[in-house]
Amino acid sequence: MPLEIITIPCLTDNYAFLLHAPGSGLTALVDAPEAAPIKAELEKRGWTLDFILITHHHWDHVDAVEELRDAYDATVIGAQADEHRLPALDVKVKDGTTFSLSREDVHVLDVSGHTIGHIAYYLPGSKSIFTADSLMALGCGRLFEGTPEQMHASLTKLAALPANTIVYSGHEYTQSNGQFALTVDPENEALHARVKAVDEARNRGEPTVPSKLSEELQTNPYLRAHTKGVQQAVGMEGADPVDVFTEVRRRKDSF
Repeated sequence: MPLEIITIPCLTDNYAFLLHAPGSGLTALVDAPEAAPIKAELEKRGWTLDFILITHHHWDHVDAVEELRDAYDATVIGAQADEHRLPALDVKVKDGTTFSLSREDVHVLDVSGHTIGHIAYYLPGSKSIFTADSLMALGCGRLFEGTPEQMHASLTKLAALPANTIVYSGHEYTQSNGQFALTVDPENEALHARVKAVDEARNRGEPTVPSKLSEELQTNPYLRAHTKGVQQAVGMEGADPVDVFTEVRRRKDSF
């Protein structure tokens, strides 16, 4: 039975996610930006917290780890490569590690770029991936530590997952990402339709995360650096997709 996944808005534009196994009652959390809304959701549902899965070291993804660990005696899982700047890890993982949450396999993917040591958690049984600030809805994370080559490689890895995978990313940035995407993929009809739908959802106060990987493949410019439309829009037709990606990311940084 697939895990039940709950999206929790935190801070001003962050998301955390609860993964709950209805049969065993096991519950895991992906990232811990803020304790209060996570505790409130657990209390409302009568759940405890067994595991905390960390994607990367930025404060707005780990700030509540210690409070939640203390409150629930939760086991904390994170990247071995990043352990020197993460809260204390009970379980250290790396690219290629597989572990189980109530009989469902969780595959760890290195998706460095936004930071070095950033990881994603892929659950094929639930057709879900938790990407935090690597692949985002209509975007990708700013390259604070990694190179364009690293981020492009990470996004290429994620793009190769089944198209029906649901992408749980870390922030509500979709509306601004969409406005930028239109400047580098202006002839993309699917993008225009998605931006309209995103605007309507935000006007209703609805989240735009998670998204479908199939949507990202059709509309996310960072996954489309190989396409003629994006290459023409940035004046780089026929160029290496890594170079096109680099230019698209550079433009977003000053958008």
